[in-house]
Amino acid sequence: MPILVIAENDNASLKASTLNTITAAKAISSDIDVLVCGKGCETPAKAAAAAAGVRKVYCADCEELAHRLPEAMAEAVRAALQKDAYTHVFFTSSTAGKAAMPRLAGLLGVSALTDVCGVESADTFKRYIYAGGVLATVRTTANPVIATIRPTAFEAAAAQGGSAVVEPLAVQFKSRGFAFVSEEAQLSDKPDLLTARRVVAGGRGLIDEAGFAALEAFADKIGAAVGSTRAVVDMGLAPNESQVGQTGKIVAPELYFAFGISGAIQHVAGMKDSKVIVAVNKDNEAAMFDYADYYLEADAVEVIKELTSKL
Repeated sequence: MPILVIAENDNASLKASTLNTITAAKAISSDIDVLVCGKGCETPAKAAAAAAGVRKVYCADCEELAHRLPEAMAEAVRAALQKDAYTHVFFTSSTAGKAAMPRLAGLLGVSALTDVCGVESADTFKRYIYAGGVLATVRTTANPVIATIRPTAFEAAAAQGGSAVVEPLAVQFKSRGFAFVSEEAQLSDKPDLLTARRVVAGGRGLIDEAGFAALEAFADKIGAAVGSTRAVVDMGLAPNESQVGQTGKIVAPELYFAFGISGAIQHVAGMKDSKVIVAVNKDNEAAMFDYADYYLEADAVEVIKELTSKL
């Protein structure tokens, strides 16, 4: 029962979330291959080959995949499926994975599963529905099974210990009128929100720019990444890339601070897997208190300033 895992990479390195997706695949089979797509992506391909439990790595290295456009990714996966009879194809539940997965499903004419957070058997999986409010167990008859995997729901496979062979994969692309135009990246010395061990997040309870400035100062003091809710992003108080939740990023740090966050289900869906949750809100009926390991009924901004002064 061979399984194909689609690697997350930036041409220079293998993303840690790939190791979590490999663990999900291990729950079904020991025959796990990895597909690395990109341009000049030898380094992430070698990293994938070194991961424990990987049997073989396909490296699709060409200009068309330099930016991993979803249409090109789908064609590359289909080429890999023509090489081996994979029963499952697992993408990481990321921006790239969630864009490429449905395109592959369309090419193959099969249904797909999104945001899988548990593996019961080869055809039965757990996934959140209704904005994370319900954990459903679903059975699929699709062949192959195509799914996106929530990386925060699985432990990472060991990055070392494997010795898989790396094989080049030739891909024939069909032009569909899509082309890469440009990319803008913001360089930052702050921890990455997706991989940070600590996350300090703020909501409407921080009120204004001054409140978020205090939040960022506290995050810098403890070496944490900064997160936010959809509401404050829409208010222009925080950048889009800081949003945690159903329509933002899914995180599961060791420690998650929720300052002035009410606990709407859409936000909770993105951080409920955090190991320890600390909530501060002056509303004693805030839903976030129901999810918190520790909570304090107080003004969030004042608590942030007090904590920062003690560090």
